[in-house]
Amino acid sequence: MMRTAGVDLGGTRVRVGVLDGEKLLHWEEQDSEVLRGPDHTLSIIITMLERAQEKMPFERIGICAPGPLDYKLGVLLDPPNLPAWGLVPITDVIQEYFSLPVRLLNDANAAALSEAASGAGMGYESVWFTTVSTGVGSGYVNSGLLIQGAKGCAGEIGNMIIVPEGRLQSNLNPGALESYVSGTAISAISKERFGWQNGAREAIERAIAGEKDAAELIDETMDHLSIAIANIVHTVNPAIFVFGGGVMTHHDYLLPILAEKTNARVYESLKHSFDFAYAVHGNEAGVLGAAVYVRELTLP
Repeated sequence: MMRTAGVDLGGTRVRVGVLDGEKLLHWEEQDSEVLRGPDHTLSIIITMLERAQEKMPFERIGICAPGPLDYKLGVLLDPPNLPAWGLVPITDVIQEYFSLPVRLLNDANAAALSEAASGAGMGYESVWFTTVSTGVGSGYVNSGLLIQGAKGCAGEIGNMIIVPEGRLQSNLNPGALESYVSGTAISAISKERFGWQNGAREAIERAIAGEKDAAELIDETMDHLSIAIANIVHTVNPAIFVFGGGVMTHHDYLLPILAEKTNARVYESLKHSFDFAYAVHGNEAGVLGAAVYVRELTLP
């Protein structure tokens, strides 16, 4: 079985792993230090890959990063959480250094692949994965195939317009989903309305504790997310929705609310025809998915 390396480039952390089949042989993570610029962060990635290669030699490298990105060109386009990375030739730099095949994909797509292959979506024909954390992103796997779209931007639901001319966040559309349901958005809204200082986790924990204002805010948040999920039901009709990301950590509380609201928004014939689950792989999802992705490709 071919050994492949997976790299998860995030706004705060870089994670590197080596996969042999479904077995994770090596793992390392550290701060990505993206504010110091792409060259600096790329040097961190190269150093981490060198250490991994010394311990567990690999034949290919898969890299996942926040979208939007062009997986064919191997460059990020204009990701809200990595604003200085537009058109940086990530795959070319890594490929030239290691003289190995390198491929790039969206981090939500990587997580979708990992959950479909060996996680909460295993055994389902079609799996829609959504991460709700600093931002919002999704990936879709159908019959084992990752659906990426012409530019690799399939699943960029964070920019889906939920409230026309609504809240504005980062470089997104006014009223975009991410501006209402992401951890960044919940934190900002709870601070604006109630003066709470401790982010989305505080708002959710207050809601769980029964505080009326918090419960109404989280109900409103799940209402917005259910609009997006119902739109997806009517667009690609997946068998299961898998959710990850920091906001969804309290999934026992959030997913029943989301499921009820989503089922109320779909055709009668579609109600309860799809499942909801919490992701299995957590912080390993991006690395695992990137490694699986590059392993399964037929390369020239």
